[in-house]
Amino acid sequence: MNEDPAGRPARGAEAGFAASTLARVHSFAFVGIEAVPVEVQVQISSGLPAFLVVGLADKAVAESRERVRAALTAMGLAVPPRRVLVNLAPADLLKEGSHFDLPIALALLAAMGVLPIEEMAGFAALGELSLDGGLTPVGGVLPAALGAASRDLGLICPEAQGGEAAWAGRIEVLAPANLISIVNHFKGSQVLSPPEPPGVQPTGDVPDLAEVKGMETARRALEIAAAGGHNLLLIGPPGAGKSMLAARLPGLLPDLTAAQALEVSMVHSLARMLDGGRLIKRPPFREPHHSASMAALAGGGNRASPGEISLAHGGVLFLDELPEFPRQALDALRQPMETGRTTVARAAAHLTYPARFQLVAAMNPCRCGYLGDGGRECGRAPRCGEDYQTRISGPLLDRMDLTVEVQPVPPAVLSRAPAGEPSETVAARVAAARTVQAARYGEAGRLNAAADPDKLAITPEARRLVEEAAERLGFSARGYTRVLRVARTIADLAEMEKVERAHVAEAFRFRHRIPGRNMPGTIPARGG
Repeated sequence: MNEDPAGRPARGAEAGFAASTLARVHSFAFVGIEAVPVEVQVQISSGLPAFLVVGLADKAVAESRERVRAALTAMGLAVPPRRVLVNLAPADLLKEGSHFDLPIALALLAAMGVLPIEEMAGFAALGELSLDGGLTPVGGVLPAALGAASRDLGLICPEAQGGEAAWAGRIEVLAPANLISIVNHFKGSQVLSPPEPPGVQPTGDVPDLAEVKGMETARRALEIAAAGGHNLLLIGPPGAGKSMLAARLPGLLPDLTAAQALEVSMVHSLARMLDGGRLIKRPPFREPHHSASMAALAGGGNRASPGEISLAHGGVLFLDELPEFPRQALDALRQPMETGRTTVARAAAHLTYPARFQLVAAMNPCRCGYLGDGGRECGRAPRCGEDYQTRISGPLLDRMDLTVEVQPVPPAVLSRAPAGEPSETVAARVAAARTVQAARYGEAGRLNAAADPDKLAITPEARRLVEEAAERLGFSARGYTRVLRVARTIADLAEMEKVERAHVAEAFRFRHRIPGRNMPGTIPARGG
């Protein structure tokens, strides 16, 4: 310890307390990714010794009392033997999380006369206290820093997250390692240097598309999906290369825009997944296991945390073995796929998280995986294929823009086929198509997957084809719209101003048939 932070005057300051001493420090509660301001008020007044926390606090916040006591003891201080009342205002807003430890401790120290009351009122703080007074990282520092900047407040956060808070711009950020460093800083015996933004997260190794030999139809579907942000379903037997193709999709996607990077990073900050405070510049690629629950996918749980679809915001959600996921969990994806957000409803609050993701899924045609292969299919064929595929609801399948049957490449062809087109070349075409879309919609990051079909330039012949084919094949209005959007992306890749008949015809090649569920590898529906 550098110096007794309270000194003898502060240790005995309780003798000079006024009848009531009130100190304030700001903090934040999180409603989705929004940082809602909370004023932490601490009053020390006469009365029987007590340490009370009020203001609709959850158990983690209520336990702050003991952590604050232990941290003060480690500094050589003690909670005054008087009535200490902590109020978290507004009182009707649920307060969750251990990040209220630090603002409660700072407000208490200010009320005790250890810290200047006036200066502390100009700061927001969040951080968890360890028993020795150290500061432990918490979730939500980035949205809290942005919230503090919008209210002209400084921010005090754990040392490990100072760089994350520095992204907020021109605000005073203090990132101490422990509680005593804050006291010494305000006493003038120690200076906390302002942290610097740590940069962006490094790009991981992404497999190259050049390693994929053959599979021209699947490669084409992957390029269209990347260019327009379309949902993609890959169907084929085990070992055909479905997961291998999906793993190469991130290498085709351009970097996130500045606004997208900030929003994606805020979600990961709340989930405590912002590595070293570095912003996420590349589109996320999330691949949860098929045992994931509905709360894990869509968000929820005890603290209504963001789920996989929010962690995939701005990027790709890959669901391998799609029918093995719980039916309820899959159906929870349907609304976010349309709206780009998910709402977690609780009795005390409704939390909304962004969830504009691109769904890529892979599945076998049946449980054994070999439906249609007379030598290897199981004895329940073709019934096993019907049972397996009906695990996926029609409305979810209707939201898949592209469906591709992936057939295994024979070993003889695999050993002699030349290398495919590299990811760099395909990514250049994808980037050019996305640039056209940004200019068309007047918004960076806006893609054909969410385009208004009435505003897509299309020739009369192409429109006539899509209308007639959609009616004959029994497409829903959603299916009709998604065919138009895919055709628009195909036209953008071809650098064509209008959607033409050939583009529509190719889009129909990738569209599955919902009414009879005649997906690749399936048997015809009974009676049809």
